[in-house]
Amino acid sequence: MILTGDEIHQRLGTDISIEPFEVEKLNPNSYNLSLHNEVMTYEEVVLDMRKCNRVQRLTIPPEGLTLQPNKLYLGRTAERTETRNLVPMIEGRSSVGRLGLFVHVTAGFGDVGFCGYWTLEMFAIQPVRIYPGVSICQIFYHEVVGDITEYQKSGKYQDNHDIQPSLLFRELNPDAELEEDSQLQLGFES
Repeated sequence: MILTGDEIHQRLGTDISIEPFEVEKLNPNSYNLSLHNEVMTYEEVVLDMRKCNRVQRLTIPPEGLTLQPNKLYLGRTAERTETRNLVPMIEGRSSVGRLGLFVHVTAGFGDVGFCGYWTLEMFAIQPVRIYPGVSICQIFYHEVVGDITEYQKSGKYQDNHDIQPSLLFRELNPDAELEEDSQLQLGFES
């Protein structure tokens, strides 16, 4: 079952945290999350799953930033969320999708216990201009049946404070700590 907007509002401070929360962003069965003022792109021509791929940060100016087709842009929500006893999910807003902008390629599914900012995997079908602070996606919540095991505090993306590029290399590369050292030298915060 999916929570209604009223139920989302009632569970704030217990099972749900959305910071900052603005009541006008509450929908009948979801809450609109907004785009932070930065995006990240990969610098590599070929991305390697076993490596910490180099990234470049771009600030989205108030006058907007045009996303180009056939390029992946990683962004994040301006809101930090925390969820207990529910499964959080995000979907792009239909108004955004109708402009040919996909907000998440595959990762719209959250785990029970996830806390942090949502990294957005944005892909444009044609050039589209984005703006900081725009309502870009919506979060909604499913009730869970069965025993709950929360997402671990040691999870790759748990309690993040920034855009999160792929950390799959940690699973595939036994020398991941060396990769992370070079990542920090590029100015990326894990």
